[in-house]
Amino acid sequence: MITAVSVGIVFALIFGGIYFISRSQLNHSLDMLADVIAMNDGVFPDLDRRENPAPPGGFPQNQFLTPETRFGTRFFTVWVDDNGNILQENIEHISSVSEDEARDYAKRTLNMGRERGFISAYRYKVSETEYGRLVVFVNGEMNKAMTNRLLYTVFFVLAGSFILILLLILFISKKAVKPAAESYEKQKQFVTDANHELKTPLTLILSNVDIVESELGKNEWLDDIRSEGERMGALINQLVALSRMDEDNSNLTMAEFNLSEVASDTVSEFAGLAAEKQKNLITAIQPSIRYHGDEGLIRRLLCILLDNAIKYCDLNGVIQVSIYTKGRYPIITVENSYRNVENEELNRFFDRFYRADKARTFNGGFGIGLSIAKGIARKHRGDIVVYKKDATYIGFKATLK
Repeated sequence: MITAVSVGIVFALIFGGIYFISRSQLNHSLDMLADVIAMNDGVFPDLDRRENPAPPGGFPQNQFLTPETRFGTRFFTVWVDDNGNILQENIEHISSVSEDEARDYAKRTLNMGRERGFISAYRYKVSETEYGRLVVFVNGEMNKAMTNRLLYTVFFVLAGSFILILLLILFISKKAVKPAAESYEKQKQFVTDANHELKTPLTLILSNVDIVESELGKNEWLDDIRSEGERMGALINQLVALSRMDEDNSNLTMAEFNLSEVASDTVSEFAGLAAEKQKNLITAIQPSIRYHGDEGLIRRLLCILLDNAIKYCDLNGVIQVSIYTKGRYPIITVENSYRNVENEELNRFFDRFYRADKARTFNGGFGIGLSIAKGIARKHRGDIVVYKKDATYIGFKATLK
């Protein structure tokens, strides 16, 4: 689809360029004829092959104006005084226009108030003379027909070429994309299969830890096994959630809900944790914001952003949660004080398994949460970005559509 649209745009630009150039050349050639006639008091001059006539502008047109041009040019002229009265008309060089029609064309042309233009099939030129005004009409019907025939030919050639290219794209792209698509599907299937294969032994390990602990009592080695097992279980769940973010929207439970209430409830759940970690959590939530989406996923998006803010906010720092609407779309921002923001690679924050802590010290996260948050935002036709508010503040902005 991307390739087809790109080719279509290029072909449209090509046709537009040819159309513009052809029309400009048509007008230019007819204007040259009208200028030559106007310069010679309403008659076509008898050109000598050895001459190099140059209409206004000084560009030599010996390839266009030849001694034979006067015999192939159909034109008529009308003289008008300063009061708009018809003085004389000359229809000697055209057979399809009567004297009355020539006068009518002249009156209509003067009423337009333009020096050049088209009226019916005639290109006209109004020039000032010592007797008043001279209006020259050059028949451009054949020129226009030839130009239109050229444009039709170009259009059908480009249209046929586009259809042919589209068919080739449809035929080739399936084969070209098939290996990548199969690899992508296998990757998702691997994560799903790994989840089932890992959860069973992990459950047995944790169950056996409970049994051993009941017989031998608690000790630090059993606690380490339990801690690492629970961490592995959390990682497996995160991987499955991340894999589901890559799937289509068929699993979304879309419904209208009060986003303001959902946000307030979610923030209140984190208030105790923030206070325990000595972080100041403040909110600015616009009331009664209605949104149509998956309420569960939106809650998860808020949880990820709040959990991330509490983990990385400075001690005794401030976490600011704001929710408001911009136009028809709700905006969620979570900002927190973070003195190390100047040293962070903000463009990598949404990379999977990326963690700002280069030592990879475990702090309860795996570097997957923000990737999941971005996936949730995109499933709702929106996006999420990270930004540096100032030298000591970092922020995340999620737009839902």
